[in-house]
Amino acid sequence: MTNTARPILFQTGPIMDPALAPALAEHFTVLMPEALEEGQAGQVRGIVSGVGREVDDELMARFPALEIVANFGVGYDSVDVDAAQRRNVMVTHTPSVLDEEVADLTLGLLLATVRRIPQADRYVREGRWPEGAFPLSPSLRGRKVGMVGLGRIGLAVARRLEGFGVPVLYHTRNRRADVPYIWRGNLVELAREVDVLVVLVPGGAQTRHLVNADVLEALGPQGLLVNVARGSVVDEVALVEALRSGRIGAAGLDVFAQEPHVPEALMSFENVVVLPHVGSGTFTTRAAMGQLVVDNLRNWFAGRGAVTPVPECAG
Repeated sequence: MTNTARPILFQTGPIMDPALAPALAEHFTVLMPEALEEGQAGQVRGIVSGVGREVDDELMARFPALEIVANFGVGYDSVDVDAAQRRNVMVTHTPSVLDEEVADLTLGLLLATVRRIPQADRYVREGRWPEGAFPLSPSLRGRKVGMVGLGRIGLAVARRLEGFGVPVLYHTRNRRADVPYIWRGNLVELAREVDVLVVLVPGGAQTRHLVNADVLEALGPQGLLVNVARGSVVDEVALVEALRSGRIGAAGLDVFAQEPHVPEALMSFENVVVLPHVGSGTFTTRAAMGQLVVDNLRNWFAGRGAVTPVPECAG
C-alpha cells in the first residue's frame, strides 16, 4: 500500500547511480513506470529522470499534482522546460558536481584519439607487437584547440589544455570578458583556424547539427573532433562521410544521436574512438549527482525552493 505521508515521485527509468534509489526511498515513495497503478497518477508530485528519458508535455499532463522535475545530469534537453513552465512546474539539474570529472574524461578522450591509445592497446592484445612496431601516431604538439562552448565544463577543459601548452580558442554566441582565450563568433571560421574541435554545448533544438558538413570541411584532413556534449550536436551522417572521404583526420566520441545505438559506420573506422557516454561515470561523481537530486527534492518539498534550478526556472 502506498505511503501517502511522504511525497510520491515517478521515476522514468533506471538511473546510473547505485546510491540514488535507497537515498530517494529514505525520504519519498518512488514509483517506477511498471509499478504505477491506476489512480496513483493524481498523487505524484515529482518526476525523477535522467539522460535519454523524455519528460515531455504529454508525460507531465498525466500528473495533475506535479510540482517538480528533478533531472539527473547537467544537460536537461530531454525535459520540455517550456511545457513545465506553462504548468508552473520547477525543473532542476545537477551542475558543477560533474565539471571536473567530465573535463578529465575529455582530455583522456582527446589524448586517446590523437595518440591512438585504444588502437595501440588492441595491437598488443592481438599479439601483433612481435611482428613489428606499432605505427607512429599524430601528435598534440603544434596544434590549436577550438572549444565549441565555454561553460563550466569547457572552462575546466581549457584550464587543463593550458597545462599541455596548447593554444585555446573558443566559439560561443557572445564573447566572454573573463577569459584569456581567443573568441571566434563564427564556428566555421573557428574550425578553419584550429586542428581540434572539442564540443561542449547543451543539446536541444538550438544546437542540433551545429557541427555540420561545413564545419567538418573547415576542420580539415588533419583535424580531430571530440564530442562529449550531446550526439545531436554533430551531424552523424556528415561525420561518417567526412571520415570516409578523409576530410577530417579522426574523432573521439562519448555521445551519439540514438544512444545506446552507435552507427555501424562509426565503429568501422580505425581512426575513431568510441565511448558509452561515460563523461561523469565514476562512483564519486555519480554519487554527488544523486545527492544533488535528493537535495533538490527535499528542499522543494520542505518549502525552501530548489537548490539548482535550470536557468529558465531560476528567476
